[in-house]
Amino acid sequence: MLAAGARLKAGATYRNDGEEMQPFSKHTGLVLPLDRVNVDTDQMVPKQFLKLQTKQGYGKVLFYDWRYLPGEKPNPDFILNRPRYKGASVLLARAGFGCGSSREHAPWAIADYGFRVIVAPSYADIFYSNCFMSGILPVRLPEAQIDELFRRTDSQEGYSLTVDLPAQLVTDSSGFTCRFEIEEFRKHILLEGLDEIGLTLKHNTKISEYEKSHLPGATMYSPVDAKYAAKQ
Repeated sequence: MLAAGARLKAGATYRNDGEEMQPFSKHTGLVLPLDRVNVDTDQMVPKQFLKLQTKQGYGKVLFYDWRYLPGEKPNPDFILNRPRYKGASVLLARAGFGCGSSREHAPWAIADYGFRVIVAPSYADIFYSNCFMSGILPVRLPEAQIDELFRRTDSQEGYSLTVDLPAQLVTDSSGFTCRFEIEEFRKHILLEGLDEIGLTLKHNTKISEYEKSHLPGATMYSPVDAKYAAKQ
């Protein structure tokens, strides 16, 4: 949380709890493989959880219907509940990830759980865009490379990937290397740790200057006695 009297830094983006969003440059993390196609946002965050007041807390309900049995007991068969993937921060997925409704709560939940990177062959367009606004890097790789990553993750406990955004490379410690493409603007906002508000605050000085030069005003006239007013 921001201390009392602390000033926000121009150009920085702050979450609802006051913490500054972190720029993304290079990340190494444990990989969690979610081997399902067309994982939709309704499964990521079911509709009954869309009323939380902040972005925080959604990680607890990520994949709720798959993750929990009745009574909110962890489902031992679901991948997020397996001990070998505890602390994973790279989510490996299949094609069509993030399809369904456009709810931005889905990337909020993924980020709040602790994932900083998603690696998949394709994404729903709106979900893909929303990831960048939540500080998540959604990497797109060819199907053949995704298949190889699933094979490596399954066969090597503790398997990790390194994702280098400036170099646009995904690598591991066993020789895997694959370049990924990303739009220059989206690369920029992740490197800087910005969302729409942060981008706007980059122009805070100019905004303040404009507001000062366009202060509301009105021309005042002397009061006129109605009996001396010229007849129309």
